[in-house]
Amino acid sequence: MRTLDFDFYLPDCLIAQHPTPERTASRMLHIDGSNEKLSDEVFSDLPKFLNKGDLLVFNDTRVIKARLFGQKHTGGNVEVLVERVINQHVVYAHVRASRSPKVGSKIRLSDAFDAEVIARHDDLFELRFISDSTVLELLELYGALPLPPYITHKATTEDEERYQTVYSKNLGAVAAPTAGLHFNDTMLDTIKQKGVNIAYVTLHVGAGTFQPVRVENIHEHKMHSELYHIPQATVDMIAATKKNGGKVTAIGTTAMRALESAAQHGELQAGEGETSIFITPGYQFKVVDRLFTNFHLPKSTLLMLVSAFGGFELIKKAYAHAVAQKYRFFSYGDAMLIEKQTP
Repeated sequence: MRTLDFDFYLPDCLIAQHPTPERTASRMLHIDGSNEKLSDEVFSDLPKFLNKGDLLVFNDTRVIKARLFGQKHTGGNVEVLVERVINQHVVYAHVRASRSPKVGSKIRLSDAFDAEVIARHDDLFELRFISDSTVLELLELYGALPLPPYITHKATTEDEERYQTVYSKNLGAVAAPTAGLHFNDTMLDTIKQKGVNIAYVTLHVGAGTFQPVRVENIHEHKMHSELYHIPQATVDMIAATKKNGGKVTAIGTTAMRALESAAQHGELQAGEGETSIFITPGYQFKVVDRLFTNFHLPKSTLLMLVSAFGGFELIKKAYAHAVAQKYRFFSYGDAMLIEKQTP
């Protein structure tokens, strides 16, 4: 398939720049891949689509304040976006400067500490933060929340709260698992009271999630890599759900990618791993029965993933419907509940 097959027209006015006043106030487009039907709903009605014994799987990663500003020792301005924390003092990062820093050079960050460039790995620089404090401590003190490139304002106090899920706990992401932003504690309690179970995985979302596919043939695209962890308790809950006839719903494409990555060699396996899984139409899903997610960027790998899950033609129709009905798009936007297309 061609990358242009996943392009669509989106007016800028439909890109949500701020969250809704309440987390649960979004609209929700229900996409039934089994019957090829679309219906306009609201997120607060999500429980009516769930049955006792179903399972929702959430990604509990937490966004770090990954953006730092500084100067090279030669005087030029530098912007650093941490992509991955390697250990307490070393990170992989994107570095924007008029000229790329050389290995061995140092960058002064936030006028507070130095970072030494110790290697380069393709587009990423390996940096060692020179400080008695750890990477995470320094990011919390001096970093800024890395809002997506299509959000035009600088991160505010509101963003620091609303660009995190209420259940986030494992620091390491540079982008939020945005499907989870719709949930508050009341909704989670309502779901549990209905007899629907909840489980967690961790996938630290990287900045590559915002990158469009730039090759003509989608299968020539090189995916970014992300770290994930699947607890044994989650594997056991998924097995019990399927045994009892319940449905497994991934809350977000990141939870989906973690689960499908951990099942690539047969049965779902607990543990940690690194995934660059690229899910495109024709993929046979092994774990997930239903997907709850936001609307995705044109020509993105995530749009290709949802097209594989809900059906290429139906998802194309759904996005055209969402634009016509003025749904709000992307991280702070509205949501979709997608039933897996039946072959």
